[in-house]
Amino acid sequence: MTDTEQVTAYMQVLEHPLKAEIEALRSIIKETDVRISERIKWKAPSYYCKEDFLTFNHRMQDKVHLIFHNDAIPKVSSAILEGDYKDRRMVYFKDMNEILAKKSEFQRIIAELLGHIS
Repeated sequence: MTDTEQVTAYMQVLEHPLKAEIEALRSIIKETDVRISERIKWKAPSYYCKEDFLTFNHRMQDKVHLIFHNDAIPKVSSAILEGDYKDRRMVYFKDMNEILAKKSEFQRIIAELLGHIS
């Protein structure tokens, strides 16, 4: 299967209370930059553009957890980025309202990060 087919198959069987929010975030990520590709990494949808930079973590059931994992992420500053790790930051969304409220900032983070790694 292609990367896209693998993600489609994964999402068809995903059981998560915030599945609609996960789908919305997938769309937001992909619409941020046409160079972004999606595949399964670490057993979840993951995104790359030359280098890997963002992956869902579906263990939490009460919020959507995204991991920015790239050496350049510490160069990006944002109030919605959490953690002070050497090469990763976390973002959490509790519902669709929060996704819509933070959409512009989330896309700005992605665009800025891609500027550092592209």
